[in-house]
Amino acid sequence: MARTGFTDMVGTVIRSVGERGPRGVDRAHSIDDLRRMTRRRLPRGPFDYMDGAAEDERSLARNSDGFADWRIVGRGLRDVSEIDLSHTILGTPSALPILCSPTGFGRLFHHDGERAVARAAEAAGLIYTLSTLGTLSIEDVAECASGPRWFQLYVWKDRAIASDLIARAKASGYETLVLTIDTAVAGRRERDYRNGFTIPPTVGLKTLVDGALRPSWWWGFLTDDPLEFKVVSQYTPGGTGPGGVMGYINSQFDQTLSWDDAARIREEWASGSSGGTRKFVIKGVQCVEDARLSVEIGADAVMLSNHGGRQLDHAVAPIDLLPEAADAVGGQTSIILDGGVRRGTDILKALALGADACSIGRAYLYGLGAGGQAGVRRAFQLLEGELRVAMTLAGCRSIKEIDSSAVRRLSAR
Repeated sequence: MARTGFTDMVGTVIRSVGERGPRGVDRAHSIDDLRRMTRRRLPRGPFDYMDGAAEDERSLARNSDGFADWRIVGRGLRDVSEIDLSHTILGTPSALPILCSPTGFGRLFHHDGERAVARAAEAAGLIYTLSTLGTLSIEDVAECASGPRWFQLYVWKDRAIASDLIARAKASGYETLVLTIDTAVAGRRERDYRNGFTIPPTVGLKTLVDGALRPSWWWGFLTDDPLEFKVVSQYTPGGTGPGGVMGYINSQFDQTLSWDDAARIREEWASGSSGGTRKFVIKGVQCVEDARLSVEIGADAVMLSNHGGRQLDHAVAPIDLLPEAADAVGGQTSIILDGGVRRGTDILKALALGADACSIGRAYLYGLGAGGQAGVRRAFQLLEGELRVAMTLAGCRSIKEIDSSAVRRLSAR
């Protein structure tokens, strides 16, 4: 007992070095501030895995830069004494017009991982989406947080795994299934190649030296439960080993997946629900044709996404596709913009251009890396405050009042 108490005390001291608690993350005044805090706290491999993208990272850059092509129209002499940021996303009330996008390997960035994000989302009144590659199981997330939950599905070559994941998500009360369609093959993430990065990270001389400069992260990594993909760990063969888990997972993505398969997955998810209460979303839509096909199979929403630039470099940015997609399928299905959101003004622009909501990934991961649950909460606070100011100055008193008149495209020079 004495040794355990001493270990806990040492852990508390070490984790306090470099990790941003509630007061520390409050010094962040933008998502980019949280990114800088995370970069200081995480070893290079985990940070670059979070922050990086495919090849030259042009898709990653355009996802955010595309918002700069639009200007917000300021409007005065309107009663903006009360601003209502609340919204409804696929029938679920939400405190903001945003939701948490699925992101894998949460405990790679902070020892509390998905648990911290799910709890912060619940406290903020937001939807949390668990990834197939989560480091907390479907059941554990449902137990630790009672807020609205979605589950994101990758389909592997063994289709029975997808069916079992669907059954588990149903049994645990997840409300919406998000089928990702842009992973026929893993993207070439060159930062990871250069770093020799593996999941879980290997402990060699280089990583030990790096860890000495970042003790709070390493203490959590070395003393907490082993880093495993708890959602799918029961399906991966024991012979893959720590260094081969990602190679095995990448080899299992099903390159034969078709729209007929997507329709069957939707039917499987919907079976047994009353009144269509379970919703179905297609994530990874990068062209109008796929948006239309999503509508044809009965998807309740399309998520315009290029996987945060992590799959195909030079891909169309979601914000660039949004106006065309809204013209094609707006009113027939909900449109969720996923990618590049770093500011409240980005959210306003997306809603004005036809999105029904925005999905954020790196924005909250930077908060997670900087300070766990407190950091995620800070990310939500920053986006909320920025959106409130933007709506006030644009004369929009509620989300419903945001329309195309609120923005103008920047003229080409």
